[in-house]
Amino acid sequence: MNKRKQTIKYVLWDVLAAMTAWAIFFLYRKMSIDNDRFDDVNLVFQDSNFWWGIVLLPIAWCIFYAMQGTYKNVYRKARLKELQMTFWASLIGVIVIFFALLLDDNIRSYKNYYISFLMLFVLHFGLTYLGRLVITSHTARMVHKRRIGFPTILIGSKEKAYNTYKDLDNQAVYSGNQFVGFITVNGRTDERLLAVMPHLGGVEDLNSLIEKYKIEEVIFAIEDYENAKINEVIRLLDRRDDVIIKITPDMRDIVYGSVKLNSIFHSPLITINPRPMEEWQYSVKRLMDIVISMLALVVLSPVFVITALIVKCTSPGPVFYAQERIGYRGKPFKMHKFRSMYVDAEAAGPALSKDDDPRITPFGRVMRKYRLDEIPQFYNVLKGTMSLVGPRPERQYFIDQIVERAPEYLLLQKVKPGITSWGQVKYGYAENVDEMVERLRYDLLYLENMSIATDIKILVYTVLIILQGRGK
Repeated sequence: MNKRKQTIKYVLWDVLAAMTAWAIFFLYRKMSIDNDRFDDVNLVFQDSNFWWGIVLLPIAWCIFYAMQGTYKNVYRKARLKELQMTFWASLIGVIVIFFALLLDDNIRSYKNYYISFLMLFVLHFGLTYLGRLVITSHTARMVHKRRIGFPTILIGSKEKAYNTYKDLDNQAVYSGNQFVGFITVNGRTDERLLAVMPHLGGVEDLNSLIEKYKIEEVIFAIEDYENAKINEVIRLLDRRDDVIIKITPDMRDIVYGSVKLNSIFHSPLITINPRPMEEWQYSVKRLMDIVISMLALVVLSPVFVITALIVKCTSPGPVFYAQERIGYRGKPFKMHKFRSMYVDAEAAGPALSKDDDPRITPFGRVMRKYRLDEIPQFYNVLKGTMSLVGPRPERQYFIDQIVERAPEYLLLQKVKPGITSWGQVKYGYAENVDEMVERLRYDLLYLENMSIATDIKILVYTVLIILQGRGK
């Protein structure tokens, strides 16, 4: 599969559709609305607004589509979902165009505005979706004919694994799973499975096999008595958001509604979404991070300067403190804060702060109460190593201790760490590993309920906590 070539197809069509829709719309406006003052079609090509629209609008549309997630997973598009996404993107985009470019245009009646709006929307939506439908339908045919597929590893080695393979291989409409091999959980291997695909090793080899074969899907097909291994294997994949995990369901899963079908003809599988939110929400979340962080650094600049001066004057040592924390996908980064402790406070080794911690300076206690020490973290947010809202980042020293007791902590590394979090709002700062584990449940709840609306609520409550001086 050549994903880049497939993406270029969508981009080129979107550009062509945007240009064509704007050209037809502009010509219609000149000829129908301004017909008493317009008698030469060549005047259209002499109008600078026509050419600005031809050049800039397609670029803007493609940026908007990219933020929406249109150009991700280009071989896995569903036509009905594509219809929905194109409809809403077109509606929002045309509204923006009218408010930004056409609202103050010289049109003699509101009826002309409504007609113009409807025409541009229908043109843009119709042309854009038509091309996408052709490309997506052609891709679907290639998948069904087994000319395009998704490298897949089967986890399991017994009868259930073999039956799952046969079910997927013989389904009425091929779903695209190209099995590169299977890995064992424990016990013997079904000889029938060995006859149809190679044995690649055990679960401990999973991550290296994903890299080697560029795996896109992992399918669990283990026996009921091996189900305890599912959590262990999922934890091996906890930092990846590029692999789709599917599980062969039993009757209980079907009765409880865990099985959702995307196609009538495909085999029923439980899909674990590797990304907690839709792509467009990630784009909006990042946009919020940038805008709010820039505003915060500007508005709080007097507080920033005054705090820096007080830190410098009340305690010997640097104003800022940078500490290595573990972030997205387990990658280390430097988190910046105003220094609230005495220099060499951790000479005896890493330690968490407490209410009566003698290492904290007198002004450091004031900063922590109102969270002034965290203002420099807006710089981390602008850099992209942190988000406004997300699980608080920890040091590897403490992560190792948490994981021994709660391995699910590593699931938090599927998202960027944040300046504030659900765990911090509900629980506050942790003073020991026990409290870190206790706070973990709130951060896991955030992961399961992650959305723009949730982020806004957490930000509002965080501001209230700061204004009330309830930080610790």
